[in-house]
Amino acid sequence: MLACRFRRGRFVVPSRAASGSPPETAPERRHEEDEIVRYAILIYDENTADPSAAPPPDPEVWQQVMDDYNAYSDMLRAGGHHVAAEALQPVTTATTVRVRDGQTLTTDGPFAETKEALGGFYLVEAADLDEALRLAAACPGAKFGSIEVRPVVDFSAPDVAGQFS
Repeated sequence: MLACRFRRGRFVVPSRAASGSPPETAPERRHEEDEIVRYAILIYDENTADPSAAPPPDPEVWQQVMDDYNAYSDMLRAGGHHVAAEALQPVTTATTVRVRDGQTLTTDGPFAETKEALGGFYLVEAADLDEALRLAAACPGAKFGSIEVRPVVDFSAPDVAGQFS
């Protein structure tokens, strides 16, 4: 799935394999001597924070953005990096949940006002942070927003608590 900076209502664009057929599972990258780490590539965009601020995209520009994301997804799959990816609907569709003193409180909209909002993510496997950063730099969203790269906690590791320090 893809994240996009353009306001166009709800959309879902499935990533596809280079052949045009449905995506297949990423090739196995694990070897006994290699330690593969999972990283979240979080795509932030100014326009997803306030979708009403963005004019509707030109159809040709929209198509180019979708093509760029499909090519990026294909590249991740071909390299055995792709684990998952999803686009998020605008923050105006969010509901925030808090539990305080045993009471559940819900609020329409995002928790905090911000200039940038999370528009989507990729979950990738990489040998190390440097490789994950190279993958993130190739993400189309890096051209118009910001990309945050974070390692994912490995709960099967012997020292899980150490990953939180």
